[in-house]
Amino acid sequence: MPRSLTWEDGRQYAIDRVLQICPGVSLKVGGSGIRYTCRIQGQQVFLFQDGNRWFIEGRDQVAN
Repeated sequence: MPRSLTWEDGRQYAIDRVLQICPGVSLKVGGSGIRYTCRIQGQQVFLFQDGNRWFIEGRDQVAN
């Protein structure tokens, strides 16, 4: 289980807490496996493990 996430630009975010672990499917990304509901900087984030691959669902960007 990762302890932090690192974005492509180098920013790192520590996983504060794992709230739940269950089987899950990412409808946005299309992967499936184990879904970890995590708290990162006060936000709930879904982290997925699909075999040896870890990923999160991206958030939709809104243009200003």
